[in-house]
Amino acid sequence: MPDAPSARWSELDRPPLDAAALQAALVRDSRLWRSLEVAPEVGSTNADLAARAADDAPEGTVLVAEHQVSGRGRLDRTWTSPPRAGLTVSVLLRPDVPAARRGWLPLLTGIALGEAVGEVSGVRSSLKWPNDLLAADGTKLAGILAEVTGAAVVVGTGLNVNTRREELPPTGTSLALVAGSSVDRGPLLLAFLRALERRYLAWTAALGDPASTGLAADYLAWCSTVGAEVTVTMPDGSELAGTATAVDWDGRLVLDTGGGTVELASGDVRHVRTRPRGA
Repeated sequence: MPDAPSARWSELDRPPLDAAALQAALVRDSRLWRSLEVAPEVGSTNADLAARAADDAPEGTVLVAEHQVSGRGRLDRTWTSPPRAGLTVSVLLRPDVPAARRGWLPLLTGIALGEAVGEVSGVRSSLKWPNDLLAADGTKLAGILAEVTGAAVVVGTGLNVNTRREELPPTGTSLALVAGSSVDRGPLLLAFLRALERRYLAWTAALGDPASTGLAADYLAWCSTVGAEVTVTMPDGSELAGTATAVDWDGRLVLDTGGGTVELASGDVRHVRTRPRGA
């Protein structure tokens, strides 16, 4: 029985990724990436890779989902995307760096994602500490979630690529909406993973030092949070207000509250909201 017309047209609008071509292009000359799998549907790419990590899957394993049905953001927030509309990808890493420096992994990933987005789509973006990629108007393009599992870290990224306005929350946007045309997800995925590899290998070679690798300076150039007046909501619902003055050597946000300085790890906060100056 032939597909329904809506299914046929959705293939033209949102074509599937070519797994074999992506795998060949990615691993051919890579020092990090070992495999790339594209799954039609999974519960959560992060949960799947975490299970594989427990079974000694190698560093450099990449899992992409055309449709993720039980995706999670930071603090167990739900992350959903229509089939083939975005990039939902998790990578398995085993960084040989001091444990405290692992806080830089989602920040490093964010820079790599922003670089790839600019290179492939021309869309300008910025990073909101600790895990969001934002369009120029402050709406959300992507979220990043890093989860430690033993000696491994699984880093998941969910990017709105060809998602339509009616499929997004009010605070979200997509590359297609910003660019004004659809974006090919294949080249975008390869550009992201290659940028991530380049930065990750330099960072691990320096034992996670964000200064000598230029990572700290690059992150500050990308970050729209540092220098802003922010309100930070804690897991218990309490709030801290102040000026975000820096990101320290362990990837923590440094907040000047007026009454003192506080260092906040990503796991310490529920939400960071930028406030107009003087508010």
